[in-house]
Amino acid sequence: MVDEILNRGVAGASVLEVGGGIGALEIELLRAGAARATNVELVGTYEQAARDLLETLGLAARVDRTLLDFARDGGQVARADIVLLHRVICCYPDMESLVRISADHAIRILALSFPADRWWWRVGQLLSRVWFRLRGCAFRLYLHDPRRILSIAESAGLRPVLKQRGWVWQIAVLQRSLS
Repeated sequence: MVDEILNRGVAGASVLEVGGGIGALEIELLRAGAARATNVELVGTYEQAARDLLETLGLAARVDRTLLDFARDGGQVARADIVLLHRVICCYPDMESLVRISADHAIRILALSFPADRWWWRVGQLLSRVWFRLRGCAFRLYLHDPRRILSIAESAGLRPVLKQRGWVWQIAVLQRSLS
């Protein structure tokens, strides 16, 4: 996914990573020439580790980290040249709102990764629900139709330039038409 984005150019680009944890992908793009990044998280679990890593790498001044529900309150966040949703769609119940606002925020590129449509994900979803419920954990795994995910992004004027379905994850990179 990152290679495809790099092939399309990142020099001077703004990056928005939604649910990126410590921000590994945005860090890669910043090191490759992107100008700035914004990371939006739903919870603050990774904030201290992310701040420490950004300080160590000398990138802290180029990254803004925000805590909010992007699908609901994304209007508070500026659009970016490149928007990343890496392994986050499966953590959110309202995929349509999340993908729609992410696509609207993507000036040039939207990059997504999500569970591939494979039977073992459905088994894993069932087992994880039982496991999390027994442990009193509110987290849930959501499996959304990959065709619907891409359809929503395409309806926002993006066209797929890369689609790969692996054994576990599916990735898609979409680019906004310049016409």
